[in-house]
Order: sequence, then structure tokens, then C-alpha cells
Amino acid sequence: MANVTAADVNKLRKMTGAGMMDCKKALVEAEGDLEMAIDVLRKQGQKVAAKRADRQAGEGAVLAACNADNTRGTIISLNCETDFVAKNDSFVAIASDILKVAVDHSPASHADLLALPFDAVMSVNEKLIEQTGVIGEKLEISFFEMVEAPFVAFYIHAGNKLATLIGLNHTAEEAGRNIAMQAAAMSPLALKRDEVSQEAIDRELEVGKDLARQEGKPEEMLERIAQGRLNKFFKESTLEEQEYIKDSKMSVGQYLKSVNKDLGLTAFKRVALQS
Repeated sequence: MANVTAADVNKLRKMTGAGMMDCKKALVEAEGDLEMAIDVLRKQGQKVAAKRADRQAGEGAVLAACNADNTRGTIISLNCETDFVAKNDSFVAIASDILKVAVDHSPASHADLLALPFDAVMSVNEKLIEQTGVIGEKLEISFFEMVEAPFVAFYIHAGNKLATLIGLNHTAEEAGRNIAMQAAAMSPLALKRDEVSQEAIDRELEVGKDLARQEGKPEEMLERIAQGRLNKFFKESTLEEQEYIKDSKMSVGQYLKSVNKDLGLTAFKRVALQS
């Protein structure tokens, strides 16, 4: 049997994040070869991943970040099975490292993100499989979202369960963060009313008519009443028209114009933890 030293075990732990005993067993099986030991840990992760494939990964961490010039923002949701793991610093660190890979490489899709190199040894997907073996829970990236704009701001809610990205047509750091917090708190369905799906509009009109009918309103008034309720729906559900949470006397759009008459929203993304 190869002589496995504490230094070897510690080096493998730093390279993989695996536990001390797992690293020692892997090194023994690999007869002291570090690269082979990493493969042993990967295979262990594959076995655990196969066993836990049907488990629900409803906990995790949702993180966001921007590139150096704030023209591109990224959100990822790395999911696990339990809140205990989700709150672990090493799990959040893995999520942060994957987010950095996404920010640095700007992958076009979820599949492209998984294929990117996590480090010099393995891809993002291989890292997830390896860490599944280390942690003993199913790990998956459930969401990957990006926003590109002349200026992008982000917000991560306390506890890493929710994050937002806001695209603006001009640089406005404070305003960007304020609206990123607004999107987190108020959960808008769309950026502007003309971006609300026709299906959602039709549903709101039908609900409005049914409510008016139940209230005993004349049939000839139902359409007008429903349109009025639809306007209220737009003001509550579109980011640009929502009441600004820091000043109820103005909408989000009006707040932006008060900062800069040419300032406007170009995009937003909101991701909340879900399985």
C-alpha cells in the first residue's frame, strides 16, 4: 500500500473540497497518485448522483454578479436537497465559483455553462458530480439568467434565496440598485405593459368581468370595468409602472426620470429559489 501522507491528503482536500477521510481513502485506492485520486472521487460522485437523481433539490443559493464594466449581469441558482447544506460556507463558495465562471465566459446556454472549465482539472458539470459525492446530496443548477445593457445592477437578498438583475440605458449605480431591490420585493411579471403576454391580459379581463358580474354590475358595463381592473393590474405587475417602494408618490419610471430625464429600463430578471 502506498504511503499516504497528511500533506497529500491536505493537498487533495484543497483541490476538491472533499472530506479528509474521503481524500485519504481515494489516495489509498489510487496508490498515492493525486490525479487518479481525483478520478476516484469523481466516480464516487457519479455513483451518489445516480442514486439521488430522483430526489428533490429544493434548497440552495441564488447569487448574482456583474462583469467589470457592469454591462453584463448573471444570476445562477445552485440547488441542493437540504437547508443545512445550502447555508454551508463551502456550498455557497462553490456557487460563487460557478457564478464567476459564468460571468467570465458569458455562456450562451445552461448546457454551455455546464461544459465550461471549472478549473484546470474538471468542467462545471464534473465539479457538480464530484461535489455530489463529497456532500452526499443532489446538486444542480436550476436557473441561469443573463442581462446585457449599457449598465446592469444586481441585488442578492439576505439568505441567498433571491436575486435580481436590472438593465438600464445609462449608468446610474444608486438608481440601479434601488430598482433591483424593488424587483426583488415587488415581484413584477414584466418590464412594461406591452411585454405582458396576451394570455395573461385575456385572463385578467375574464377575471375582471366575472368579478363585476358577481357584484351585480350590468352586462353592458362589464368590459369597461374589466379594462379598469386591467389598468390596475398593469400598475401592480409591471416594473416600470409599479409604485416606487421608497416614494409612493411616484412610479418606478417616474423615479428614474427624476434621476436622469433620459434614464430608462431595458431589462430585468428575478430568480427565487425553487426546485
